[in-house]
Amino acid sequence: MANSNIQEIIEKQVLTVAKAVEDKLDEEIAAFERLDEDDLEALRERRLQQMKKMAEKRNRWISLGHGDYTEIFSEKDFFSIVKASDRVVCHFYRENWPCKVIDKHLSILAKQHIETRFLKIHAEKSPFLAERLKITVLPTLALIKNAKVDDYVVGFDQLGGTDEFSTEDLEERLAKANVVFLDGESSVSSKATTQTKRNVRQSENHDSSDSE
Repeated sequence: MANSNIQEIIEKQVLTVAKAVEDKLDEEIAAFERLDEDDLEALRERRLQQMKKMAEKRNRWISLGHGDYTEIFSEKDFFSIVKASDRVVCHFYRENWPCKVIDKHLSILAKQHIETRFLKIHAEKSPFLAERLKITVLPTLALIKNAKVDDYVVGFDQLGGTDEFSTEDLEERLAKANVVFLDGESSVSSKATTQTKRNVRQSENHDSSDSE
């Protein structure tokens, strides 16, 4: 009897939601039908302008190196790069397995999130920068917005405490810091691809000599 009542409640809730969605759709259709030729032309023109602005923005991002995961070798380059881009993810690394795990995930995310610049820099070869940004554990991701370090991802503690985390896990952590966008014209969310949900260790057998 209890199960029957619960089922009835669920069915009523589903019908209520379906009716609300249907009503909303009917409103949108009615509003569209009320548009005259001038209204439609204005909508098309506004959409074209939005697309043009987005294309200009994407071209600017690409000219600044967005879309690739790149290594920088000069501490001076770091400052000029973070001033040029609104959002930067910088991986402070050394040659070990944990840092290579981060490399693989960031290589994927750099292509999906053209709105953000993805970098790596060797921490031990950048002592001034590492000291200034208080980099003490590797790998560390410095999450930079408007030329200021806003947040850090240190090691794997925020990613489940293991190198078994997925690209999507890291993407969601970066999105939480607002350094990448999960939705919008500038990004291609990893939720739509199976590649990013795949664990890096599952996707490639690694040589045990990589780890320290």
